[in-house]
Amino acid sequence: MHLHDFWFLLIAVLWTGYFFLEGFDFGIGVLTKGLAKDRTERRVLINTIGPVWDGNEVWLITAAGATFAAFPDWYATLFSGFYLPFLAVLVCLIIRGVAFEYRHKRSGERWQRNWEHAIFWCSLLPAFLWGLTFANMVRGVPIGPDKNFSGALVDLLNPYALLGGLLTLVLFTFHGAVFAALKTTGGIRHRARSYATVLGMTSGVLLVAFLGWTQIESGNGRSLAALVTAVVALALALVLNHFGREGWAFALSGVTIAAVFALVFLALFPEVMPSSTNPAWSLTVADAASSPYTLKIMTWVAVPMTPLIIGYQAWTYWVFRKRIGTQHIPAPAAH
Repeated sequence: MHLHDFWFLLIAVLWTGYFFLEGFDFGIGVLTKGLAKDRTERRVLINTIGPVWDGNEVWLITAAGATFAAFPDWYATLFSGFYLPFLAVLVCLIIRGVAFEYRHKRSGERWQRNWEHAIFWCSLLPAFLWGLTFANMVRGVPIGPDKNFSGALVDLLNPYALLGGLLTLVLFTFHGAVFAALKTTGGIRHRARSYATVLGMTSGVLLVAFLGWTQIESGNGRSLAALVTAVVALALALVLNHFGREGWAFALSGVTIAAVFALVFLALFPEVMPSSTNPAWSLTVADAASSPYTLKIMTWVAVPMTPLIIGYQAWTYWVFRKRIGTQHIPAPAAH
């Protein structure tokens, strides 16, 4: 395997890991407006991701940084062409992080309600925009002979990309509902399982439509295997959620997300940014990569460090594995 192929694979793993982990806390943020019945229950939902949400976002920084270092031409074209969606995601992640930290600083009704609105919208919008972005990457965008993006924002708002955005939004919310059922007790847990059933079935319809379209347009034998894996994993997650096996259901909802993005990267390879203007102007893994020496140095660092980081984060989740409920939320202090 060439080093540029290895780094394409590693970057695919990093992006997939980010969506596996950030997907459920985006879902929790969206569910604060429907699943939670009052402010105490919203606090329970937010507390389920309190110890881990910022660690999940490290995967985004790592994936973007690895893309910049290993494939600078891909990074330049991607981040310039998708400047406005990425800017919206960045602003949302900043506001969302501030909202998590500032919501409980004051007990005022208006103060907390405004931060809760921020958590909801700044979870919903990135969940949609990530699907829109990766769908456009697979479909192809206007790229000129100089390898630069030559389109406009309206080029990104096509039916295929909008379908991809809806899929990630609903699928991440399903992932969040299963996580909520896994991490909570009492009424929230039972409602989360009911929400997961509806969201999972809706995800199934969108998943078959989007992945089927992708397979027809850009697929191959390996991407077909990913499609089948995604469908089977989602179906099993729904069955296990119905029987209250939330741990296995959560693992399989994560496998569904991983299979969806595996299909995206398999359909993309060996290109990294297909050109819808002229296929000859597409960016490929080979011509967008850094020098072999740069990739070799990066590999020496990444190979020992990646398993260490994964192991540390897995330990973090193990430490904070216990369920929580409204009984764990202290009553507001009397004035």
